Amino acid sequence: MERRTFLREIGAAAAASLALPACSHPRRAAADRPNILFAIADDHGWPHTGVYGDKTIKTPTFDRLAAEGVLFTRAYCCAPTCTASRGGILTGQAPHRLEEGANLWSRLDSRLGVYPDLLAAAGYRVGLAGKGWGPGTMEGTGRPHNPAGPSFPSFDAFLKTVPPDQPFCFWFGSHEPHRPYDPGSGRKAGIDIDSIHVPPFLPDDPVVRSDIADYYFEVQRFDSQVAALLKALEASGRADNTIVVMTSDNGMPFPRAKANLYDVGTHMPLVVRWPARVKGGRKIDDFIGFADFAPTFLEAAGLRPPEPMTGTSFLGLLTGTSQGPKRDSVFVERERHAACRQGNVGYPCRAIRTADFLYIRNFEPDRWPAGDPPGFGDIDGGPSKQFLIQKRAAPLFQLACEKRPAEELYDLRKDPSELSNVADRPGYADAKSKLRASLDHWMAQTGDPRSKGDDGGWDRYPYFGGRPQPRAAR
Repeated sequence: MERRTFLREIGAAAAASLALPACSHPRRAAADRPNILFAIADDHGWPHTGVYGDKTIKTPTFDRLAAEGVLFTRAYCCAPTCTASRGGILTGQAPHRLEEGANLWSRLDSRLGVYPDLLAAAGYRVGLAGKGWGPGTMEGTGRPHNPAGPSFPSFDAFLKTVPPDQPFCFWFGSHEPHRPYDPGSGRKAGIDIDSIHVPPFLPDDPVVRSDIADYYFEVQRFDSQVAALLKALEASGRADNTIVVMTSDNGMPFPRAKANLYDVGTHMPLVVRWPARVKGGRKIDDFIGFADFAPTFLEAAGLRPPEPMTGTSFLGLLTGTSQGPKRDSVFVERERHAACRQGNVGYPCRAIRTADFLYIRNFEPDRWPAGDPPGFGDIDGGPSKQFLIQKRAAPLFQLACEKRPAEELYDLRKDPSELSNVADRPGYADAKSKLRASLDHWMAQTGDPRSKGDDGGWDRYPYFGGRPQPRAAR
């Protein structure tokens, strides 16, 4: 199927799902349909919470929700970049199906249905506070508001507009722990930089430790923001029948993390609580992809997810009524992040993550993965980036900034930090072949233009980030 025909068909299916009652089952009574409170951080990576074993950071709200709900250990964002990750959450689709929505600072066309609109059509009150879908622009999308919902100044203000007999769906998007940080804020807040575990892809230096402490301080602010949401929810008397989700959109904003397909860019903290139907104090090790949120929320509301969604509901996994997706792998991807290469081109790649391996396909290995030197603009600016570049701290600088081969393979049993590429080692030929085949099958099955050698147009879509744009590639 040609790319344009494929996109037209999924767009038509999404539009139909919005135009018709999105409910293939009879609507349940409002009292039976759960509320949904979705709280998402901006650049909070795994495992930086207390319950995952970090000894320095203090996250009492996340830890409380883990004790009262379900803690996920293998949750992965769709893409390690804000716009595509959030687009995948809202549409329930792999980012490569979202046209220019796979890029940072882009658009998400109204033909691409989102779960808040589907729930609103089914009688839910929908709202947003903070950062919703984006960064991007609504201009030219045909949308009256952000895809995550109409904006409200706060969750409290939103709750005052919700009638007692109406279920609600609310998206709270924190701006933490996105850079920039106030230098030294972590230390000033009492974070012990000497106790911080510096991941092995970063130099262990006081400059980097202090930078991580500042990041921790911002994560702790997000944790306190969610505590305030829970307090308002409990005061409303709706807590028992509310699905509360606490997570993030992509990994920490440090070299080799955010905007990369390694675990530090894609492995996410995730906890879900629903007292009315979900037994608390549980841990789930199944692979979960963030495109799974939309079909899960829709099924919980008694609706059937529309055909374009590639995600799979994990409601049965939550409630214990079924085993859920029971995947042995998850797929992640990226297209253009920042406008930081000659011609405004991206660094396209796809990956499959299993329990034992991470396999990455880099479609343009001649490009710089972190952006053209000397700026390396796909790495967020900050002390750690500055230290790494100025010191040229080999081999960590090479891992973060130098060009990469077309294929990468990491044996997670021996190399959990994903530092040693074994793709060319003879002993891994069979594993690489099987993973390559699985990735190829997924790309073809989900209509990825790159499965047929099509560039998808992603290098030619406009970038709305406000910075001067290099001339588009021809």
